[in-house]
Amino acid sequence: MNIERVNPPGLSPPAGFSHAVVASGSRVVFLAGQTALDADGKVVGRTLPEQFGKALTNLLAALSAAGGTPSDLARVTVYATDVRAYRAHAHELGLLWRELAGRDYPAMAVVEVVRLWDAEAMVELDGFAVLP
Repeated sequence: MNIERVNPPGLSPPAGFSHAVVASGSRVVFLAGQTALDADGKVVGRTLPEQFGKALTNLLAALSAAGGTPSDLARVTVYATDVRAYRAHAHELGLLWRELAGRDYPAMAVVEVVRLWDAEAMVELDGFAVLP
């Protein structure tokens, strides 16, 4: 498997994401949206960073169960109920990402949504990975 992160010099320098990811491998893993649900199906975390950390942990747990690692992530979409709050916490969220997933950033997007499935959820992450 090979993942190449492409960040052309003519685009704004990426911070916490890659502009493009070229992936080749034999298996693609599609990861369902993950929020800050605990094992009992309850949303945990009162702050956006707490919920982001739990949602990312859940996403990575699903990826690991499928045989992947964070460096196999090719694409992640973040759905946030408040992009202004997301931007305000961007530094802290970046630290959480690096702590949990490392510095091999996938192609990413942040999309503001009116609400998520669980009304208490502030953030949801989904994506896909390419495995050898």
